[in-house]
Amino acid sequence: MKNLDIILQSSKMIGSGLATSGLIGAGAGVGIVFGCLILAFSRNPNLQKELFSYALIGFALTEAIGLLALVMAFLILFI
Repeated sequence: MKNLDIILQSSKMIGSGLATSGLIGAGAGVGIVFGCLILAFSRNPNLQKELFSYALIGFALTEAIGLLALVMAFLILFI
């Protein structure tokens, strides 16, 4: 019975670690969003307010995916 508990605990740790790999994509996505924002600002500074609002929407959606990955990791780890 003790071996089964060890296997269960190690499987939870591995699964939660793999679930947090979604945060890598979220970090890369945020970098891409704001990198493209700077590029768009440099090409057309007149659209600064409109481009910034689009960038905030993209940032929020990208971070939401990262938070979902983090929540899944916690669910795997503690349930």
